[in-house]
Amino acid sequence: MMRNSLTIGTRGSQLALWQSQFIKDQLERHFSGIEVHLKVIKTTGDTIQNRSLVGLGKGVFTKEIENALLTGDIDLAVHSLKDLPTELPAGLYIAAIPAREDPRDVLITSTGLPLESLPKRAKIGTTSPRRKAQLLYIHPDVQVVDVRGNVDTRLRKLHETDLDGIILAAAGIKRLLKPEIITQFFDTEEMVPAVGQGALAIETRERDSRVEKLIAPLNDHHAAAEITAERAVLESLGGGCQVPIGAYAKHVNGELSLVGAVCHPKGSVRIVERATGTPGTAKHLGAVVAEKLRNSGATELLKVQESDK
Repeated sequence: MMRNSLTIGTRGSQLALWQSQFIKDQLERHFSGIEVHLKVIKTTGDTIQNRSLVGLGKGVFTKEIENALLTGDIDLAVHSLKDLPTELPAGLYIAAIPAREDPRDVLITSTGLPLESLPKRAKIGTTSPRRKAQLLYIHPDVQVVDVRGNVDTRLRKLHETDLDGIILAAAGIKRLLKPEIITQFFDTEEMVPAVGQGALAIETRERDSRVEKLIAPLNDHHAAAEITAERAVLESLGGGCQVPIGAYAKHVNGELSLVGAVCHPKGSVRIVERATGTPGTAKHLGAVVAEKLRNSGATELLKVQESDK
């Protein structure tokens, strides 16, 4: 190696630091003698804490980190893949997707009671339009309250305010070694996960062969195929993490099974479509599901979301 050090750009939340430290440990395990450093970069999404991110555009949790990557201040970036827009800045690409953690959404309640046992008009916290819409679809009696912040902040708000529960990603809770606080897991058919939920993305500069070689052993081909299919749904529909679109792919008996969902923002309608194909045709599979969703009325539902901005 020409140089024996790497700098990873990361957000400063406890979960983001865990994720970057995990990649750091993996790199140091594969390559003895390499030094890996973490550089914390504050993003727009981290700065704005007092209002919804809907309407701020794509990349609110990634743009500043990607700028640092383009200028050479860092060598690679570690993202929660669900935060990464499908269209990346020119000169950057996803070099590796490590093995995926649990993709499901979970409910954590202050009393430990599951959703069906909560009182009518129970207050559930989430800022995700996808979670809000699907929650209202399966349980229209609840009140959905916007709750921003990292995992610890939202857990604190659960216990310090009148919230009855909050919805988070299972992956974050498990990575922070707090699985015992989970009240209920949502099945991936009941609440279709966000595109890439539970997966990490390692983003690098194109034609940076040194970093490419170092990152290559961390790529998981199963996870990469799943994410390719899911991101193809999102890209084809023209959506992002701020619209109520879900997609989840999994390997079943050597094939790739993909489900996609688009919801009315208020949960009154949910369109779900599925397709199965080979892992090698993952991107095409995503396009097929997106086309099925459009044919079933998804375009009109997404226009409703646009008009509400």
